[in-house]
Amino acid sequence: MRIGILQCGQSPEQLKGELGDYPEMFTRLLSGRGFQFDVYHVEEMQFPDDIHDADGWLLTGSRHGAYEDHAFIPPLEDLVRRIYAAGIPMVGICFGHQIIAQALGGKVIKHPRGWAVGAQDYDFGGKTVTLNAWHQDQVVALPPDAEVVGSNEFCQNAALVYGDRAFTVQAHPEFHDAFVQGLMDTRAKGVVPQPLLDRAAQRMGEPRDSDLLADRIETFFKMSRAAAEGAV
Repeated sequence: MRIGILQCGQSPEQLKGELGDYPEMFTRLLSGRGFQFDVYHVEEMQFPDDIHDADGWLLTGSRHGAYEDHAFIPPLEDLVRRIYAAGIPMVGICFGHQIIAQALGGKVIKHPRGWAVGAQDYDFGGKTVTLNAWHQDQVVALPPDAEVVGSNEFCQNAALVYGDRAFTVQAHPEFHDAFVQGLMDTRAKGVVPQPLLDRAAQRMGEPRDSDLLADRIETFFKMSRAAAEGAV
């Protein structure tokens, strides 16, 4: 199954050499699951020629806000709507989660309660799932077809499903602790309150459920694609 990675941002230059850029992180997360990957750096206005160039699409994180005025955002929203209308499965992570919601009629804001950094515990249907997070923006109003499948007290709309067409998550299953620490060292100074950084540092090394999310992403892509092919 061919997955098109829509790269919406990039890792800090100081971290790329050792820890990789976002597409490499997702390739590692989903390795050994029968996927081939093509990368389109949409932040740099590199868009696919056709929505059928991939069997599924994955939208990455970004330092940008979905509501901000950047050249790549309007065509990306249009691409999301065309992919969605065609029933080609999409997965969105962090910014990807937000831009899919916004493109389909939801609302994203810079949340007044501030940041989530490092390990966060979410309720996925009664199961506690621990993932790394790095965000201030949140989806605060859902699109018509979205259903909440993951949440916590700070982020009510932490994971959404849109039937068999999209699965999106606010947290970062692709972020290892070393990368979160790198972000804390390169992007957090004077931006993220120190108590949140201290709390994140205290939880470094705790187990994360990234593999569980990788399983869910794999299942979503393959089952959604099978359903679409069966409907033809």
